[in-house]
Amino acid sequence: MQELEFDPERLYYSISEVAKMLDTSQSQIRFWETEFSMLKPKKNQKGNRQYTQEDIRLLRSIQHLVKDQGYTLQGASEKLKSDHRLEKKRIDVIDTLKNLKGFLQEIKDQIPD
Repeated sequence: MQELEFDPERLYYSISEVAKMLDTSQSQIRFWETEFSMLKPKKNQKGNRQYTQEDIRLLRSIQHLVKDQGYTLQGASEKLKSDHRLEKKRIDVIDTLKNLKGFLQEIKDQIPD
């Protein structure tokens, strides 16, 4: 699956695009919205969710805490409230490392055997 990346010119992403970025379902994202009060994506006139880059970072933090670290929903919510800035930095580092890994893989693939 090709991971979508942030476009600095773009302000909003649809729920389907965010689901692809996170490799999760749209229903999972909607569920997290009900469980995490700090997650409030903007909705357009039709009621479609519009996620900002900050919303996506928060969703990545939630996913990391719940899926990777094994936090309960309540525990993840408390953790995010208490040290949101620190967790955001961790997720940014993880994203940077993933991008670096992809870049290095591309370079490796270009080297003849």
